[in-house]
Amino acid sequence: MRTHCTPRTAAALALGSVLLALLTATPAGADDEGLPTVTPTSETPALYDDEAGGNSDADDPAIWRNAADPDRSLVIATAKEGGLRVYGLDARLVQSLPAPRPPAQDDAPGRFNNVDLVTGLKTPTGRADVAVVSDRGNDRLRIYRIDPSKPGAPLTDITDPAAVPVFSADQAEINDQRTAYGLATWQDKATGRSYALVSQRERTRLALVELTPTARGTVDYRKVRTRDLPASFRLPDGATWSPCAEPGELPQVEGMVVDPATGTLYTGQEDVGIWRLRADLTDKPVLVEKVREYGIPGVYDKTTQECTAGADPGFGGERLTADVEGLTLFQESDGDGYLFASSQGENTFALYDREVSEDNEYEGGFRVGAASATLDGSEECDGAAVLNAPLGSRYPNGMLVVQDGHETPEVPDGEGGTRTATGFKFVDLGDVMDAADSTSAPR
Repeated sequence: MRTHCTPRTAAALALGSVLLALLTATPAGADDEGLPTVTPTSETPALYDDEAGGNSDADDPAIWRNAADPDRSLVIATAKEGGLRVYGLDARLVQSLPAPRPPAQDDAPGRFNNVDLVTGLKTPTGRADVAVVSDRGNDRLRIYRIDPSKPGAPLTDITDPAAVPVFSADQAEINDQRTAYGLATWQDKATGRSYALVSQRERTRLALVELTPTARGTVDYRKVRTRDLPASFRLPDGATWSPCAEPGELPQVEGMVVDPATGTLYTGQEDVGIWRLRADLTDKPVLVEKVREYGIPGVYDKTTQECTAGADPGFGGERLTADVEGLTLFQESDGDGYLFASSQGENTFALYDREVSEDNEYEGGFRVGAASATLDGSEECDGAAVLNAPLGSRYPNGMLVVQDGHETPEVPDGEGGTRTATGFKFVDLGDVMDAADSTSAPR
C-alpha cells in the first residue's frame, strides 16, 4: 500500500552507521548511504489511475517461465480496478483481462491486488499452471489457467462460479472492503495439495485456503484455517504500542511469500516488520525484522487524515522504512538464497538470508535507479517478483520485476496537475546479484 493511501507513522531515520559497517568499500554506482544502484532494462507501458486509464494501478507481479520456450515466458501483473495485465519479456502488453463488474450499482467493483503462481496444479484433466489473484473488491480468489499454445491470450479465467468470499459473510461486508488482500501460493510436498495464503485488508488475519479443482474444469477453494498476527506489542520499556492508523484499522499484511523447500511463510506487516511462520499456520509467528518506526507513538488527526508522530524510543529496526512490502524469494538449488523485501518508505530493497538456521540475517541491499531520462527506476515499490532461472536470450541470468509507484515522465491531467501513473520495471537478475554480493555481510 503506497503511503498516500494509509496514514503512516514517523518519517524514516537515516541508514547511518549500521549499513556502512557492513561495507568494506562503497561500490561503484552506490548512493550516499552505501547502497548500490541497479538499473532496469525495460519497463511496461504506464498505467493511469483515472477514468481515462480505466482506474488502473500497478501493484504486484509474478513471473511465469515457459519451460519449452523460455524466450516466451510471461510476467503476469495486477492493475487493481484495471484487472490483470500479461506482458512478454520485452515488457510489451500481451493480454489485458478486466476485473469483474460490481454485482449491483452501489457495490464495490472487482479490484485485483496480488498475484502468485501454482505450477503443475492437479486437475481431473491433468496438470496445469495457474495464476491465483486476490480480488479485493469482491473478497474472492480468481484463478487463471496459463496456456502457452495461445500466444495472444494465454490466460483463461477458470474460477468456479460457486467460489465464496474469503473473509466476508455477505455483500454488505464485502462493500466495507475488509477483504482478500495480500496473497502467496504454497504446494505442500507431503500431500501434493495446493494452497493460497491470503491476508485480510485492515486486519491482521491470515487465511490458509486450499485450491480445489472440479470435474467441470474450474477451480474452487475452501478455507482451512485462519491465524491472527498481533495488533499491539509490548516494548522493552514495558509500554504497549500499536501502529498509528485510522480509527478501526489494524496493522495489515500485504507482502507474502512461501519458501517451498521448507514450507516457511514470510509476511510483511506493513507498519511492523517481517514475520516468519509455518505456511500451514500452525506454529507461533516469529518477528524476524522490524521497521524503523516500530514503537514510535502516533496520534491520528481526522482533519488532515495523517498521524502525528511522537518521540522515537529507539526500539525499531535498522533496515526497513514502512511500509515493508514486496516480499519475494531468490532460490538457489543448494538451499541458499535471499528473501527480498521492499522498504517502501525509502525506495530501497533489503536482502535477508533464506536459511532459517541463520535466523534470516540481513545480507545487504540495493536500489533500482533510473537507466536514462526516459527509463526511470522504482519508487514506493509495492510488489516484486524474482526468478532465478534462465529466461531465454533477454534474461539468461533470470530476472527481477518490481512495481514502480511513481512512473515518470509525468503526464498532465488537463486540470493543472498530473495523472497518477504506475508501472513495472524489468531488471537483469545478474546485475542484482552483483549488487547483493557487493554489500553482503561476511558469512
